[in-house]
Amino acid sequence: MLKQHNQFFKNLMLLHDLFFVSLAWWLGYLLRFHTALFPSPEPYVFRAYFFAWFLVVLIWGSVFELLDLYHPRRISTHFREIADIVKASFLALVVFLAVVFLLHDIILSRIVVVLFWILSVALLNLSHVAFREGLRFLRQKGYNLRHILVIGSPTEAKDLVRKLLWYRHLGLRIVGVYLIKEPGAGGEPEGVRILERREDLLNILGSGEIDEVFVTLSLEDVPRLREIKSWLRDEPVSIHFIPVLGELTVLRSKVEEFDGLHIVSLQDSPLHGWNSFLKRVSDLCVGGLALLLFSPLMALIAVGIKLTSSGPILLKQERMGLDGRRFQMLKFRTMVIDAEEFAGPTWTSPNDPRVTRLGRWLRRMSLDELPQLINVLRGEMSLVGPRPERPSLIEEFRKAIPKYMLRHKVKAGMTGWAQVNGWRGDTSLLKRIEHDIYYIENWSLWLDGRILALTLLRGFLNKNAY
Repeated sequence: MLKQHNQFFKNLMLLHDLFFVSLAWWLGYLLRFHTALFPSPEPYVFRAYFFAWFLVVLIWGSVFELLDLYHPRRISTHFREIADIVKASFLALVVFLAVVFLLHDIILSRIVVVLFWILSVALLNLSHVAFREGLRFLRQKGYNLRHILVIGSPTEAKDLVRKLLWYRHLGLRIVGVYLIKEPGAGGEPEGVRILERREDLLNILGSGEIDEVFVTLSLEDVPRLREIKSWLRDEPVSIHFIPVLGELTVLRSKVEEFDGLHIVSLQDSPLHGWNSFLKRVSDLCVGGLALLLFSPLMALIAVGIKLTSSGPILLKQERMGLDGRRFQMLKFRTMVIDAEEFAGPTWTSPNDPRVTRLGRWLRRMSLDELPQLINVLRGEMSLVGPRPERPSLIEEFRKAIPKYMLRHKVKAGMTGWAQVNGWRGDTSLLKRIEHDIYYIENWSLWLDGRILALTLLRGFLNKNAY
């Protein structure tokens, strides 16, 4: 009965979507040929658009079905559903254009096709959001519920139950909780029925009342998963396993599949493949433009350094970047020659006697960092990322600060999340690491753009730069 209900629901959603796709097609047609929005309408044949509409219904319906756009989404998010709709609609559009190209007799207005695609994505997303909100309202009123059973370790089951009770709009009603625990173990969830005996668990499973089972186990109890599966083997219920990997996962963990094997990446960089390409393109475009804009200022600074102190204009310092690789970072020289001969590699302090008069101003304005634009164009650095440190200092930091080396999972940057939040210079290293890890875990081009904007809006001045 449940499968029949789900299939009916999927068919209903498909018809619902095809209605809005059809509406978008004819709206695009009307806007192009029967309104004043687009003057000088091009000649058209109505039969071509009528036939193309049949193609749209067939292709969009097939693609949506192929991509399983209508699988249950009780525990999904609006954003994920919107992303799925956009991707499915784009794939359908590509197939549609390919078919139209092969059928030479169909001549369509490009404006109609563009209007149709934009309208269809907008209408589909609005209708899905409205539909899901309607379902949530009904579930809060006690309709369209799924009855679930929770099996798990005490602490993990308590946490899961708390979250499921909080999100009542999902329509998941907890019938009972069976705890995998030793005698005397505490931490039982509250507000739900606790199944004390194995017989109670088997009886409630055999009653046909349960739709889904959620299994959540601590790392110590994971070996009992095989035993739990044996209890559920003959029961016609959906089973979801929620592994608790908090003690293992460190950085942007994910699950992938390889020939039937599920591989859990406990620690990884966000910048692979397409993400790496996008970030590199943005570095080249924005970095190249910045170098062009700042080149007159950099030339003036170079002249000023040469006239006010002896020694080279640029300073090369060995720093550690992506995956621990070393590179020569460029800076305008702001100290006297051989400044570290006696003091060693240390951070500067207020009124540091090693800093030249011009160098103090350059450091205060962060203009000594401008040559790093060359490092960005070389690919050794990025515009945004954790600030690079010297290998000699890193050896000390990694011993004293847990997770310090994780900041090397992305390219070092000219500016970063820590810097725009005031953590630079001789400030808390722990706070800097926290901000660097946050940046890596939440990386996106949008976050990079936000950091660059904050760097420009707040200016280059910083009280901790000296």
